[in-house]
Amino acid sequence: MLTPRQQMILHLIIQNYTNTGQPTGSKRLMEDGVEASSATIRNEMKALEAAGFLLKTHSSSGRVPSIQGYRYYVDHLLKPSQVGPTELQTIRHSFGKDFHEINEIIQQSATILSNLTSYTALSLGPDVKERKLTGFRIVPLNARQIIAIIVTDKGNVENQVFTLPASLSGEDLEKMVRIINDKLIGEPLMTVYHRLRTEIPMILHKYFQTTDGIVDLFDAMLSHIFEEKIFVGGRMNLLDFEPTQDVSQFKSMYSFMKNADQLTQLLAPRDQSIQIRIGSELGNDLLQNMSLIQASYEIEGHGQGTIALLGPSSMPYSRMFGLMDVFRSELASKLAEYYRTLDHSDA
Repeated sequence: MLTPRQQMILHLIIQNYTNTGQPTGSKRLMEDGVEASSATIRNEMKALEAAGFLLKTHSSSGRVPSIQGYRYYVDHLLKPSQVGPTELQTIRHSFGKDFHEINEIIQQSATILSNLTSYTALSLGPDVKERKLTGFRIVPLNARQIIAIIVTDKGNVENQVFTLPASLSGEDLEKMVRIINDKLIGEPLMTVYHRLRTEIPMILHKYFQTTDGIVDLFDAMLSHIFEEKIFVGGRMNLLDFEPTQDVSQFKSMYSFMKNADQLTQLLAPRDQSIQIRIGSELGNDLLQNMSLIQASYEIEGHGQGTIALLGPSSMPYSRMFGLMDVFRSELASKLAEYYRTLDHSDA
């Protein structure tokens, strides 16, 4: 464990580096309130450097925090800041508009958070597994193409363009959709998914010579629903904080930020705490100078969602921690309000 004076020095160096991006020397630390001689402070900085908490950037006496230093700060010294009234008003105003489906709210949450912080925001909505099927719908585009639509009772809509097999007429497809709706509307999506793979094909075969492609279409759409959908705000903001301007590094980071699966995998298993992971804890060499703050929220009866911020390891953790705590509460409140509206309209 560090001594109180070493903790104070580490705290101040992190605070200064977050604010200015510049190394901190003993003179500045004395000005900031460390009650010790310049020589004593330099010795303390050397001890912190030897322990791995600080780094010396060049020949000057100034130091900057290391990844280990940030980790110690987050674990032992972090005190969340209070969110100011202006930021709170901005969040509530941004959530105040009318939304037509859940995914619009999740997408907006990522946009709001990235705008507030200038970092990259990741947002996953509540679980979908308990939602119920409201209906399949088919909209013809032309002689061979349709838009297939799945609607659930909680305001989620999935649509997919589908090319009809030559053996399947549009008329037969409409009849199949009517049969499927008769059998499956009102069932939980997991039940729908199971029955479409088992009994529904057998029922359809009683009425039609071929069902080529139709079960595959519904299977593909439901699989897509069950994929965790990650919405990203400020996707390219992360490139602003990458210290190296190496072209291959830039291309790798750009590619990573475009990959929804990789971004989803970045998130830790959900729990109710606010989690902060730094550098190598993110499990990706591209992110060795980055940090991720992740917060989950619970919507009673509708599952759990996650909001996260990906930014530089030098982010102002106190402010970001406080902001994430308030933000997840406001997002959960907006989603709960939306679900109540849906439940009321169904009553």
